[in-house]
Amino acid sequence: MEKDGASVPAETVVENFKYSKRNEELVKKSFWSKTKKFAGKIPFTKDAVAMYYCAVDAKTPLWAKGIAFGALAYFISPIDAIPDALIGLGFTDDAAIIAAGVRAIAGQVTDEHRQKSEAFFEQEQ
Repeated sequence: MEKDGASVPAETVVENFKYSKRNEELVKKSFWSKTKKFAGKIPFTKDAVAMYYCAVDAKTPLWAKGIAFGALAYFISPIDAIPDALIGLGFTDDAAIIAAGVRAIAGQVTDEHRQKSEAFFEQEQ
Protein backbone atom coordinates (compact mmCIF):
# COMPACT_ATOMS: atom_id res chain seq x y z
CA MET A 1 0.00 0.00 0.00
CA GLU A 2 1.09 3.52 -0.56
CA LYS A 3 0.32 6.62 1.41
CA ASP A 4 1.67 9.96 0.24
CA GLY A 5 4.00 8.13 -2.12
CA ALA A 6 5.61 6.06 0.65
CA SER A 7 5.08 2.36 1.14
CA VAL A 8 3.09 1.49 4.27
CA PRO A 9 3.13 -2.13 5.48
CA ALA A 10 -0.28 -3.79 5.47
CA GLU A 11 0.21 -4.66 9.15
CA THR A 12 0.33 -0.95 9.99
CA VAL A 13 -2.89 -0.31 8.11
CA VAL A 14 -4.70 -3.17 9.84
CA GLU A 15 -3.41 -2.21 13.30
CA ASN A 16 -5.00 1.20 12.82
CA PHE A 17 -8.48 -0.22 12.20
CA LYS A 18 -10.86 0.58 15.00
CA TYR A 19 -14.25 -1.08 15.35
CA SER A 20 -16.70 0.57 12.98
CA LYS A 21 -20.41 -0.20 12.83
CA ARG A 22 -20.32 0.98 9.20
CA ASN A 23 -17.69 -1.63 8.31
CA GLU A 24 -19.69 -4.31 10.12
CA GLU A 25 -22.87 -3.43 8.23
CA LEU A 26 -21.04 -3.33 4.87
CA VAL A 27 -19.44 -6.72 5.49
CA LYS A 28 -22.64 -8.36 6.69
CA LYS A 29 -24.48 -7.00 3.64
CA SER A 30 -21.97 -7.75 0.87
CA PHE A 31 -19.40 -10.31 2.05
CA TRP A 32 -21.14 -13.48 0.90
CA SER A 33 -21.97 -12.25 -2.61
CA LYS A 34 -18.34 -11.30 -3.36
CA THR A 35 -16.96 -14.39 -1.63
CA LYS A 36 -19.21 -16.75 -3.58
CA LYS A 37 -18.21 -15.01 -6.80
CA PHE A 38 -14.50 -15.62 -6.16
CA ALA A 39 -14.59 -18.78 -3.98
CA GLY A 40 -11.77 -21.07 -5.00
CA LYS A 41 -10.41 -18.58 -7.54
CA ILE A 42 -8.25 -16.60 -5.14
CA PRO A 43 -6.10 -18.32 -2.55
CA PHE A 44 -6.99 -16.27 0.53
CA THR A 45 -10.76 -16.77 0.51
CA LYS A 46 -10.66 -19.53 3.17
CA ASP A 47 -8.84 -17.14 5.50
CA ALA A 48 -11.33 -14.39 4.71
CA VAL A 49 -14.29 -16.67 5.49
CA ALA A 50 -12.69 -17.84 8.77
CA MET A 51 -12.09 -14.18 9.65
CA TYR A 52 -15.74 -13.42 8.87
CA TYR A 53 -16.90 -16.14 11.25
CA CYS A 54 -14.54 -14.78 13.89
CA ALA A 55 -15.89 -11.25 13.38
CA VAL A 56 -19.52 -12.26 13.85
CA ASP A 57 -18.78 -14.48 16.86
CA ALA A 58 -20.18 -12.92 20.05
CA LYS A 59 -17.12 -14.20 21.96
CA THR A 60 -14.67 -12.21 19.79
CA PRO A 61 -13.36 -9.06 21.51
CA LEU A 62 -14.33 -5.72 19.99
CA TRP A 63 -10.72 -4.84 19.03
CA ALA A 64 -10.49 -8.06 16.97
CA LYS A 65 -13.89 -7.43 15.39
CA GLY A 66 -12.64 -3.99 14.35
CA ILE A 67 -9.61 -5.45 12.60
CA ALA A 68 -11.62 -8.26 10.99
CA PHE A 69 -14.48 -6.06 9.78
CA GLY A 70 -11.99 -3.43 8.56
CA ALA A 71 -9.98 -5.95 6.55
CA LEU A 72 -13.11 -7.62 5.17
CA ALA A 73 -14.65 -4.24 4.28
CA TYR A 74 -11.51 -3.47 2.27
CA PHE A 75 -11.80 -6.85 0.52
CA ILE A 76 -15.39 -6.28 -0.56
CA SER A 77 -15.03 -2.59 -1.32
CA PRO A 78 -15.11 -1.71 -5.03
CA ILE A 79 -12.52 1.01 -4.33
CA ASP A 80 -9.08 -0.59 -3.99
CA ALA A 81 -5.47 0.49 -4.22
CA ILE A 82 -5.25 -2.04 -7.07
CA PRO A 83 -8.59 -2.59 -8.88
CA ASP A 84 -9.80 -6.20 -8.75
CA ALA A 85 -10.40 -6.16 -12.50
CA LEU A 86 -6.64 -6.15 -13.20
CA ILE A 87 -5.97 -9.80 -13.93
CA GLY A 88 -3.13 -11.19 -11.82
CA LEU A 89 -2.66 -8.05 -9.73
CA GLY A 90 -6.17 -7.06 -8.71
CA PHE A 91 -6.31 -9.08 -5.53
CA THR A 92 -2.75 -8.57 -4.30
CA ASP A 93 -3.72 -5.64 -2.10
CA ASP A 94 -6.77 -7.54 -0.81
CA ALA A 95 -4.58 -10.56 -0.04
CA ALA A 96 -2.11 -8.39 1.87
CA ILE A 97 -4.86 -6.84 3.99
CA ILE A 98 -6.51 -10.21 4.69
CA ALA A 99 -3.15 -11.79 5.58
CA ALA A 100 -2.28 -8.91 7.90
CA GLY A 101 -5.72 -9.09 9.48
CA VAL A 102 -5.45 -12.83 10.03
CA ARG A 103 -2.01 -12.37 11.63
CA ALA A 104 -3.26 -9.54 13.83
CA ILE A 105 -6.18 -11.58 15.21
CA ALA A 106 -4.61 -15.04 14.93
CA GLY A 107 -5.34 -15.85 18.57
CA GLN A 108 -9.02 -15.05 18.04
CA VAL A 109 -9.64 -17.17 14.93
CA THR A 110 -10.57 -20.53 16.43
CA ASP A 111 -10.75 -24.05 15.06
CA GLU A 112 -14.54 -23.60 14.99
CA HIS A 113 -14.19 -20.57 12.68
CA ARG A 114 -11.84 -22.53 10.41
CA GLN A 115 -14.19 -25.55 10.37
CA LYS A 116 -17.10 -23.29 9.36
CA SER A 117 -14.92 -21.90 6.57
CA GLU A 118 -14.10 -25.41 5.36
CA ALA A 119 -17.80 -26.34 5.46
CA PHE A 120 -18.64 -23.27 3.34
CA PHE A 121 -16.18 -24.36 0.64
CA GLU A 122 -17.38 -27.95 0.72
CA GLN A 123 -20.96 -26.84 0.03
CA GLU A 124 -19.81 -24.53 -2.79
CA GLN A 125 -18.32 -27.42 -4.76
